[in-house]
Amino acid sequence: MSGKFGDIIGRAKQTSKPDNQISDQQNNQQSAQSTETEKMVNLCAKVPKSLRQHWAAEAKRNGITMTEVIIDALNQKFGKP
Repeated sequence: MSGKFGDIIGRAKQTSKPDNQISDQQNNQQSAQSTETEKMVNLCAKVPKSLRQHWAAEAKRNGITMTEVIIDALNQKFGKP
């Protein structure tokens, strides 16, 4: 695999997921599917590059996307309309 995160992604794919993370991921996918019917727009936030790299690697290790993490965090903090 090539690219900046290639080795990290490769190592993350080799590790297995705990059972509780698999069920959490399925729940996140279901909530993400309900938002997919509406037009998607960008959400931009400036963060330090080192933190973004760390968060991106952790998301890959856990088998989820940064979008899912951000949506989940915003829903927990502010709820849904």
